[in-house]
Amino acid sequence: MGAVREREGPVQKATVDITRLAAMDSREATLLLRNIRDAALRGGRPPLSPRADIGASWQRMLREGVDPDRDRRSGLLSPAELEERRGGSPLAVLLPLLREGLVSMPGARHLMVVADADGRVLWREGHPSVLRMADGHGFEPGADWRESTVGTNGVGTALVVRRPVQVHSAEHFVATHHTWTCAGAPITDPRDGRLMGVVDVSGPVTTMHPATLLLVGSVARLAEAELRNRHLAGLARLRAVAAPLLCRVGGRAVAVDRYGWTAAVTGLTPVDRVPLPPSLGAGRVRLATLGECDVEPLPGGWLVRPLDAADARAGGAAARLVLDVSRPREWTVRVSGAVGCWTRELSPRHAELLYALAVRREGRTAAQLAADVFGDRTRTVTVRAEMSRIRRTLGGVLAHRPYRFRDEVEVEVLAPADAGDLLPYSTAPAVVAARRTAGDRAG
Repeated sequence: MGAVREREGPVQKATVDITRLAAMDSREATLLLRNIRDAALRGGRPPLSPRADIGASWQRMLREGVDPDRDRRSGLLSPAELEERRGGSPLAVLLPLLREGLVSMPGARHLMVVADADGRVLWREGHPSVLRMADGHGFEPGADWRESTVGTNGVGTALVVRRPVQVHSAEHFVATHHTWTCAGAPITDPRDGRLMGVVDVSGPVTTMHPATLLLVGSVARLAEAELRNRHLAGLARLRAVAAPLLCRVGGRAVAVDRYGWTAAVTGLTPVDRVPLPPSLGAGRVRLATLGECDVEPLPGGWLVRPLDAADARAGGAAARLVLDVSRPREWTVRVSGAVGCWTRELSPRHAELLYALAVRREGRTAAQLAADVFGDRTRTVTVRAEMSRIRRTLGGVLAHRPYRFRDEVEVEVLAPADAGDLLPYSTAPAVVAARRTAGDRAG
């Protein structure tokens, strides 16, 4: 058995070598790892030391009282809860890239799992026979795969150590998982450093290969690079809108995206990022680095204007939104503030959704919007996807949970003179009801 030497006080002791382990017969490797695990659980001296991440995880499991002989499965997320997590996860846009890197391999007998930062499995794809095996382990969408629930594993352990981890056979703390091998890597949002979740490749022990960890880690870094590229493209779009507005400011101002990254600046020393509070809205806000500021929404970000003492005593800037659905085939949204305004054209679906929110200022849940637009409360996945796209542009004036226009935003709807011309293509129940009501009043 090949080994890496590690120092334990005055004695050197061999440590499990994952490359040599992969070259062994799978039954022989499992037996060796089981002997190491059993000795570690008894407090004895194992024939080899477990790898550092594995040994540390086992100690956590012992402290937390995880049963080493059988798994403990928490309840799956309900279909609605799973759907909501998927719709709100930033990992959703990365699925095509992850799928191409980890699933689309001829002859592969493994599965790819994507879990969120809470260890909940959101998506799972792969070989049909391996998917059936995973079902037997409870490794399915909606499952809780944290270490504290299922012991040492490629998802939960990667979430704890925040780096790629490979767990093979009896390196799993729970004995019922010893027929399984997995490698997981965390994915971190480059925009704010937040841990988004884990991508994992798993399969039967015979599929183990030491290069799997390198592959999974590389694909995770590609996913982060994709988010970084999307972020830079978003900053460029924001800069194109903000530049003419900054020319009219005549003072100090900075345009930042919703993460606080700077797109354009005038009258201030440029900084990479302005720390923003978790919930930011249009109006008067005190920021840690800029003091009292007036904040106006921009498509995908904010225009922030630091105030002097006299300005700070005056009223704050207010945002105004005009939803123009007065023309049969051209619908726009215009947002204006103290400095200027900007306009965006709307797709038919986005016009319907914004109209439903404009006439119901108290807000709508995803299910209510699905009923408003599709007449079907179950189509919440589509609603969340569309609202996510809308909020990338109108995040400054829209809130969610429930979806609504922010209270400080003045909203006006420009409707056609003839009620029958209101979004004439639309069969959305909310629009049809508005046409009918306007027609009844006219009659």
